[in-house]
Amino acid sequence: MIEVAGLHKYFSLKPGLLDTLGLHRADTPLVKAVNGISFSMRKGEIFGLAGESGCGKTTTGMLLLRLYPPTSGTILFDGQEITGLRGNALVVYRRQAQMIFQDPYESLNPRFTVRRTIEEPLIIHRLGNAGKRHEQIVRTMERVRLMPVEAFLDKYPHELSGGERQRVSIARAVVLNPMLLVADEAVSMLDVSIRASILNLLRDLTEELQMATLYISHDLSLLGSICGRIAIMYAGEIVEAGTPRQVLLSPFHPYTRALISAAPVPEFHRGRRGLTGVSGDPPDLMNLPIGCFFQPRCPSALERCLEERPRLHDRGDEHLVACHGKG
Repeated sequence: MIEVAGLHKYFSLKPGLLDTLGLHRADTPLVKAVNGISFSMRKGEIFGLAGESGCGKTTTGMLLLRLYPPTSGTILFDGQEITGLRGNALVVYRRQAQMIFQDPYESLNPRFTVRRTIEEPLIIHRLGNAGKRHEQIVRTMERVRLMPVEAFLDKYPHELSGGERQRVSIARAVVLNPMLLVADEAVSMLDVSIRASILNLLRDLTEELQMATLYISHDLSLLGSICGRIAIMYAGEIVEAGTPRQVLLSPFHPYTRALISAAPVPEFHRGRRGLTGVSGDPPDLMNLPIGCFFQPRCPSALERCLEERPRLHDRGDEHLVACHGKG
């Protein structure tokens, strides 16, 4: 469904007309948010993207939706190159690519009822008359388990719980029956008690609609429970990718191991541990290291890491790692 190859996204600190057009002068300071990533997503699959804040995972989602124009690289959607789409062709693509935002409190218009919120994409894309749109709204609300439908149709966001708001957001995203769904931390603002039901809903919708779903999160345990494959990002590049068993139970890259070691532990007094065995901060995205981006923080860095940037290679069974080390 989705094939991404050599995708880059640079942001200018001094935006101007050239930057708006996706062009940059040689002397313009650039933030290198995404640095040559490649991956694929399949129909009916949830693909997880994880990493520290600022690693480029949300920017990647925006690029797939064409909310940001890429600096370079290619994105194939069902065999069609979409990086250069403009005008009506881009509108048609966006009918098939939708997003669920992190905060249901901020992403819903407080002046819109549930009915109007879910109807909005149908109106924008000029699909059906009022009667047909109502039928589609009802079917979608039943699909996301906002029932009884009559009890929710004319409610406003302030009259809903957090979980109900997020179900409305999901309904708005899937009412067009998209082929690509980007979910950016879709449960992080919700109570723990209702997160599982929302995650199960996303898993069911992905399978039912045969979507390719990109789930962005920093929570590795969450990704391990719902994703078919997981990719770990650091400083705008993918450093490890594979199945949850490969990435979470048999991690190879030192950064992946550090992320797993930093996961919250049950004991209340211990809290969150930080990146065990790793010192320093992520690199300056305007001045990235010459070799491996992780080598200034890596406890296992080799001399080769100082000069040569590692590329993703297959360690077997499609377990991809970008590291010069031997594990």
